[in-house]
Amino acid sequence: MTDLRRAATAGASPAGPVPGTGGPRSERTRRAILDAARAMFAARGYEGTTIRAVAAQAGVDASMVMRYFRSKAGLFTAVVTVDLQVPDLGPVPASDRGELLVRHFMSRWEDPVHDDDLTALLRTAVTSETVAGQLQAVLSQLITGPIAGLGDERAAERGTFIAAQLLGLALCRYILRLEPLASLPSEDVVAAVAPSVQRYLTRAAASPPAGER
Repeated sequence: MTDLRRAATAGASPAGPVPGTGGPRSERTRRAILDAARAMFAARGYEGTTIRAVAAQAGVDASMVMRYFRSKAGLFTAVVTVDLQVPDLGPVPASDRGELLVRHFMSRWEDPVHDDDLTALLRTAVTSETVAGQLQAVLSQLITGPIAGLGDERAAERGTFIAAQLLGLALCRYILRLEPLASLPSEDVVAAVAPSVQRYLTRAAASPPAGER
């Protein structure tokens, strides 16, 4: 395994505690709710799942689900991001950070345990404004945050362009299954997409309009 492959799969920041509002004492309950919700979202979809049904499956009151996750959108986002790891760009040479980001996302998308999680979030965000807001927060955590951690004042701008590139890749490869992209080996996809992401990481600021110079 190359250094970048290892960094993409094992060099990320460790996953945090179980998502949801509450401390260590409620982690077991939150985990039970998340497990029940995962099974129900998979079986019924986002629209067909209710807070009451999840609570009944988990053996808790519906008010506890709302207490820990605040809304169905919050619960759904917690389910699909529970094991997400934030990429650590610091130790990686600046010239390799674009490739690391692409590898990080593709390793998640192509992991047989998690392959449907982020694409499920993307699918649902298209039709739910609330979930779209949750997706924005997740992308900020996974892309803009690590860039800002490098001291880059344009992290938000760079992160937005990179998110557009990666979401487009996810849509075409995993949801629309657009050929030949859907069938290309992952290494070929990384080689094709990484230079664009690298360019967004390093490009200079756009020149201001002539009247503002």
